[in-house]
Amino acid sequence: MTDRWLSVDEIAEYLGVAKDTIYTWVNAKGMPGHKVGRFWKFKKDDVDSWVRAGGANEA
Repeated sequence: MTDRWLSVDEIAEYLGVAKDTIYTWVNAKGMPGHKVGRFWKFKKDDVDSWVRAGGANEA
């Protein structure tokens, strides 16, 4: 199963950033994620596209 939803911990490790950075990006920069209950979940392909489009660049 390669197309599973990733947690905040997993996507932070994948991108090499802190969990706090992920929450900041979700709230301030529109990082693509979905709230499932009280947890954020991410698709790696969506996040990769967002990063390539410059979503993680400092403003």
